Amino acid sequence: MPETRKRPKVIVTRRLPETLETRMAELFDVELNFTDEAFDRARLADAMARADVLVPTVTDDLDAELIGGAGERLKLIANFGAGVDHIDLQAARAKNIVVTNTPGVLTDDTADMVMSLILSVPRRFSEGEKLLRSGEWKGWSPCGMLGHRITGKRLGIIGMGRIGQAVAQRARAFGLTVHYHNRRRLPEAVEAALEATYWPSLDAMLGRVDIVSINCPHTPETHHLLNAERLRLLQRHAYLINTARGEIVDEAALAAALARDDIAGAGLDVFEHEPAVHPDLLAAKHVVLVPHMGSATFEGRLAMGEKVTTNIRVWMDGHRPPDQVLEGWV
Repeated sequence: MPETRKRPKVIVTRRLPETLETRMAELFDVELNFTDEAFDRARLADAMARADVLVPTVTDDLDAELIGGAGERLKLIANFGAGVDHIDLQAARAKNIVVTNTPGVLTDDTADMVMSLILSVPRRFSEGEKLLRSGEWKGWSPCGMLGHRITGKRLGIIGMGRIGQAVAQRARAFGLTVHYHNRRRLPEAVEAALEATYWPSLDAMLGRVDIVSINCPHTPETHHLLNAERLRLLQRHAYLINTARGEIVDEAALAAALARDDIAGAGLDVFEHEPAVHPDLLAAKHVVLVPHMGSATFEGRLAMGEKVTTNIRVWMDGHRPPDQVLEGWV
């Protein structure tokens, strides 16, 4: 931060809860986005030319070209969110720009969303709600709206970090058997506490479980991790849940698999080309679609804002921010 400025110029790209915006105005020379319209490329470039600190969100694609063209003042990108796949970290390092995120505060919110979808899809809650609102429901019948119980089913978790482990804890309470695939195996004590079975081969696990939950970050290695070939490994009665990043699943391949009844259903909170959703997914049956709501709680948003503010203040004091994203962050 320039020594001549006591309060850094902070530009926030999206509307935040009022209490967060007010606190930032107290602490920083802040420029807020009261319209909540996502910045286009030109507006991002302008902000990055003028700011000491940029506070972006997942809707801002900060690629190498934008970061390379940033002004000399920009020294901190304090991301409002845990995932940083929309920020070119290598370009930021080359430009000597520190990047921070907000890990940990959304764990419970996202895990709750996972469980909501795990419950909703097999039991066809969304279909039932639509039937009721349509006026076509004729009343209870023994064969009406039959779904499947989840107790006794096998859950396969892809990515066993904070969120994956929180999902496992919840799943056990619902009588699910926990299986997981991760880059690194968990310590034996953690596995025992979660009663989780480790699969070194993702492909092997996919063919053995009844429900798959994606809880890994989006990286070049996980882009289209669930492609057409891997979707074919799933059993026909299996369900796919994705609350991580849409790009981890080949959306067209998933839509085709659902259309062929190759899998039983899906619960999706994230999409490959947000806010656009593949039209075949919109038309698919046995699919619950929600608009990227996994972290959408008042408590979660406030906690995210507190982390952003703390990261900026620690950086202002000349120290390394507590949530600095380092190489090999995933």
